Amino acid sequence: MDRFDTDDRKEAMLAALEFSLGNVKQACDKMKVARQTHYNWLKDDPEYKAAVDQIQESVIDFAESHLYKLIKEGNPAANIFYLKTKGKSRGYIER
Repeated sequence: MDRFDTDDRKEAMLAALEFSLGNVKQACDKMKVARQTHYNWLKDDPEYKAAVDQIQESVIDFAESHLYKLIKEGNPAANIFYLKTKGKSRGYIER
């Protein structure tokens, strides 16, 4: 397999990771890429790793936006979760 094939497969894998919200198994299954291949790319290709890291950050941003929406809607569980994770310095901790 030449470099261009590998680069195309990496690009396709990144697209699949984005579509699956970072779920490695789902992306690998869709692209027919072995999980170990994905992890080898992460280890050996800094650009690929940076792109995967950016996808993971985007997924966190996506999840946070939905959490904030639930908080605004008055969802008690979302409020409690947020305060337990972000409000520790104000005493919102479990004892």
